[in-house]
Amino acid sequence: MQNKHLLATLFLVPLISLPLCDSQAAVQAPVLKWQYGGCYSSWCETGWYSSPAVADLNKDGIPEVIASAYSIAVLDGPSGALKWRVGPGKDRSSLPSYDHRTWPGIWVTDIDNDKALDIITAHSGGYVSVYDQNGYFKPGWPKQPTGNELRGLVVSDIDRDGTSEIIVTGAVYGKTNTWVFEHTGALRSGWPQLDNSLGSAYGVFNDNAWVDDLDGDGRSEIVVPSDVTTLCTYRPDGTQVDASSLYSDPKWGGIGTWEDPAVEIRGWGRCDGTRAESYRSNFAHGASVVVDMDGDGSKEVVVTGNMYDCSVGHPPGKYTSIFIFNKDRSRFHKGIWNWEQAPINTGAPLSEDYSVIENCQPNPVPVDLDGDGEKEVLFSSYDGKVHAFWLDKSEHDNWPYSVFQADEGFYRFASEPVVADLDQDGCSEVIFTSWTAKAASGMRLGRLHMLDCKGNLLHQQDLPLPKSSSLHDNGALPAPTIANIDSDPDYELVINTIHSGFIAYDLPGSSGARILWRSGRNRGGTLDRRITIPPMMHLLLAKP
Repeated sequence: MQNKHLLATLFLVPLISLPLCDSQAAVQAPVLKWQYGGCYSSWCETGWYSSPAVADLNKDGIPEVIASAYSIAVLDGPSGALKWRVGPGKDRSSLPSYDHRTWPGIWVTDIDNDKALDIITAHSGGYVSVYDQNGYFKPGWPKQPTGNELRGLVVSDIDRDGTSEIIVTGAVYGKTNTWVFEHTGALRSGWPQLDNSLGSAYGVFNDNAWVDDLDGDGRSEIVVPSDVTTLCTYRPDGTQVDASSLYSDPKWGGIGTWEDPAVEIRGWGRCDGTRAESYRSNFAHGASVVVDMDGDGSKEVVVTGNMYDCSVGHPPGKYTSIFIFNKDRSRFHKGIWNWEQAPINTGAPLSEDYSVIENCQPNPVPVDLDGDGEKEVLFSSYDGKVHAFWLDKSEHDNWPYSVFQADEGFYRFASEPVVADLDQDGCSEVIFTSWTAKAASGMRLGRLHMLDCKGNLLHQQDLPLPKSSSLHDNGALPAPTIANIDSDPDYELVINTIHSGFIAYDLPGSSGARILWRSGRNRGGTLDRRITIPPMMHLLLAKP
């Protein structure tokens, strides 16, 4: 558990810049701006999978970085200096503490339409909190719906009444894993779920849920993959969404996900060791996204999972699975694009043992990388690679990109990427971090990586050293956040690291960049709406 003070002298890390072509040379390397944000005098809280938020909380024209490893820290954007800190499940009326880790990213938005920003967080211990811009609880908060860790958090106006709902999912051991609260802190009618026989559910061990209007009726659906083979999909009142008549089960949450679509339609497999009857996908860490993949006006559900052999059990996994479903849960097939049989054998895991290396979270990132009007799906995988699948179910150019290099002698995994066309040339850059297998001696550093849309490496540099001299590795597990945190027109990256606190990089020459995926799970982003977000629009105002 670690965190730090801003050092006056920044440790400059080695930098590799590979100008592979003229368009790539136009994209400049990130430059370390500040490091050890939120840390203590000699150590930093251990950072997990929570991406920071950026907002001008007090509307003074100077943005803040709001981030959490264990405690929730608010930092001055330009300098990284600590402004205030609160403990999970506590506000500024209590002494700061760091007794519960933070898995999901931070949300900053106006949940009650009072024209002031609110900070929403969720933690282990089951705490979910809503703070005002000064770090004090809003009326009705905090809540503790479970004693287990909350690993998922979404804030959205699901019924379009002008105020937001707070959706949390938990690493629980039972069917009830999703709670929906009104902005007042009251538990919404029809929740928690799943509490009936119209589906299968278990613990949610990553930030898996997504909220969007899947069927175009003006209200949002909530898609919750969990530690089974099904995706529960709910209406705002908690009822399950209907599935296609192809399936024997009438609801999304009752349909298992198999490698073989024929077995999936039948509704069960024999688990007898033959591949067709035994390979199915587990969604314990399988995140979902609702998005219009092909630009035809209809939305699909994209989800990643862990394909395994049910005659053996899980783990071990066989490969990271990727599926695209229509609004009725049938598999995506439109025109020449046919995902009835999803891609197979995307890459065997290097390790799934978090005592060796922290888990890789295969969060899907659907974006139009090459500007052709159709989306590709990026995800990081247990095979040590970042993948990019086109709608033809293949990986183009130099994808996938491997952060694992066997000659290093240890494993390396990659974070969820963020995506931006930094130089506005139509070929978007893909930016992510990496971390290494745990080290007992020596020093292993994760990296900041930047690729072009074809999977070519543009820039790569080591992340800072741990603040504590007793530690031997560093990296960053969550996606960076792209935002403007100072007064110049260029964007910055803000990153929650494992052992060097919160850090920031300048992105020189990025003024006017088009942001396609701006933070972990695109928190507060625009999901490639073909607009240029002005750099000085500081707020990650989250209304997916």
